[in-house]
Amino acid sequence: MQIIRYRAADGRARVGLLTGEGAVRAFPDAGQRLSDLWALRVAELRALLGAVAARGESVEARPPWLAPIDGESEVWAAGVTYKRSEEARREESATPDIYARVYTAERPELFFKANPRRVAGPEAAIAVRADSNWDVPEPELTLVINAHGEIVGYTIGNDVSSRSIEGENPLYLPQAKVYAGSCALGPAIIPAWEIPDPYALSIELTIERNGQLCWQGHSSTADLRRRLDELVAYLFREDEFPAGVFLCTGTALVPEQPFTLQAGDLVSIAISALGRLRNRVVRGQLALKAASADLCC
Repeated sequence: MQIIRYRAADGRARVGLLTGEGAVRAFPDAGQRLSDLWALRVAELRALLGAVAARGESVEARPPWLAPIDGESEVWAAGVTYKRSEEARREESATPDIYARVYTAERPELFFKANPRRVAGPEAAIAVRADSNWDVPEPELTLVINAHGEIVGYTIGNDVSSRSIEGENPLYLPQAKVYAGSCALGPAIIPAWEIPDPYALSIELTIERNGQLCWQGHSSTADLRRRLDELVAYLFREDEFPAGVFLCTGTALVPEQPFTLQAGDLVSIAISALGRLRNRVVRGQLALKAASADLCC
């Protein structure tokens, strides 16, 4: 079972379930939003999805799906949760010691990443900043967390980052991480109860340039230093998320210097049991707007 957002025949975004038979079942309420689902407890959500899978109307919907986020949901991210990430951040930084300290510290690094309007869906464009010269994708297992702090699902995330800007000064982290087109999610949300062990998922990153493979890497969530429930607990400490929240859990796949993303690159992230998220790279906000207009039309 996969929870998806798709474009209906009338042009509106709808929420549906992709079942094991390949059929898409629509929620009975045409105005159903994903963010409304995250107000439910796990047991309530599971019962609702079961009812939709059994009795929902079968509808015509073809991929690519829309980004699986809407309403007031937020995307946050955790940093330096894998050894490779700690090494890469030390390599890029003029103040490397702070990343070693974060890796071993009790408190994890957590930061705001995106709201729905900044998130690209499957096959949509992602962007690298026009004022950066060293940019990388960051493939990450992403948690879907309800308003009660319960993990209700998993999806694939791409935390696109400017290593040149962050490396210049750690206080530039928001500029390196939060900008138009810097985040992608999808292709769907897999309910948490359908993933027996989230610490046993393989992750693959491939980057194609001019039709040729130019970078490839593999990792596993088994290498996570932090527990997922620990990250969630810190995220909800002194904060609340009434519309739910997505949490990217960090990456172990960081292309080595001097590799940098270029306009036209095709970034593909596959996580076992979650599918594959593909996005084409553009450079700068104007190119992102043009690509978004082409996709809509």
